[in-house]
Amino acid sequence: MSSPATVDSKIRALVRRDPRFTAEAYHFVFEALDFAMMRTGKHRRRGSDRHLSVEELLDGIRKYALGQYGPLARVVLETMGIYATEDLGDVVFNLVDAELLNKQDEDDRQQFVDVFSFREAFDEATIELA
Repeated sequence: MSSPATVDSKIRALVRRDPRFTAEAYHFVFEALDFAMMRTGKHRRRGSDRHLSVEELLDGIRKYALGQYGPLARVVLETMGIYATEDLGDVVFNLVDAELLNKQDEDDRQQFVDVFSFREAFDEATIELA
C-alpha cells in the first residue's frame, strides 16, 4: 500500500497530466470505491474475489455521491470534471496507470461508456428522495 504522501504526489502528477479532473475527483473515487466495497461485502474477500464489476462500482459511486451531496451530487461531480460515466472510467484508469488501483485483464475503459445518464441518475434520483 502506498503512503498518503505517495498517493497525494501521484494524484498531483495525474492532475498535471490530465487536467480535466481535479485532485478531489480522484479522492472522491477512492472514497466511493471504499463505500462500494463495504456495500457489496467485498472488503472481506481476498484476491480477485475483492474485485468490483463496473456496474457495482458505478452503482456505488452514484449512491455515495447522492449520500454525500444530495440534490447537488451532479453539480459537485461536474466541479471535479466528472460529467458522465466515461469520465469516471477515465479517472479509474488514470488511477490504474498511476498504480494506485488494480484492474483485471477483462477490465476496459469502454465498459464505462454510457452506462447511465447523469441527469437521470442524480437529478431524478433526488426527486425520488424528496
